[in-house]
Amino acid sequence: MSSRTPIVKQVSWLAVIPQLFALVVAILIASRLFPDNGVLWGAGAFLLYSFGSRNLITRAHRAGIALVKRQQFEAAIPRFQKSLEFLDRHPWIDRLRAIVLMSPSAMSYREMALANIAFCYSQVGRGQEARHYYERCLERYPASGLASSALRMMDAAAGERGRITSPGS
Repeated sequence: MSSRTPIVKQVSWLAVIPQLFALVVAILIASRLFPDNGVLWGAGAFLLYSFGSRNLITRAHRAGIALVKRQQFEAAIPRFQKSLEFLDRHPWIDRLRAIVLMSPSAMSYREMALANIAFCYSQVGRGQEARHYYERCLERYPASGLASSALRMMDAAAGERGRITSPGS
């Protein structure tokens, strides 16, 4: 069953380069250690590191995404907040995510956490909190198309409600 909740994934193709480099290095090292099965061992080690690091380090973020996909928005908010707090304490992980997490994401995990918190608040009818987190996202990431689009949509929706409810329309 597919989720009806939109999930945005932006890939930085430039971030794929260090990942390919890491894969090649893993295969070269494994080929020296295991001449017969070096490619297999190197690719296996790369995949183990890739999935392992992402699953361990971004556990709270991934739990939040899983909850959003099940439309459990209220329960997802603390997961994204936990992810944001962790990455605020360890910003180098997010900055070097292409290598540390083997994530080619164009958006930082902190930007995603702020936008996801805002999205979850909007889905449970807490518009002021949603606006606060989208604005906070734009303060930290001025080029965030996701946050600016969401704020424009919120403003447009508020304008539509104002026109519909005003007397004499």
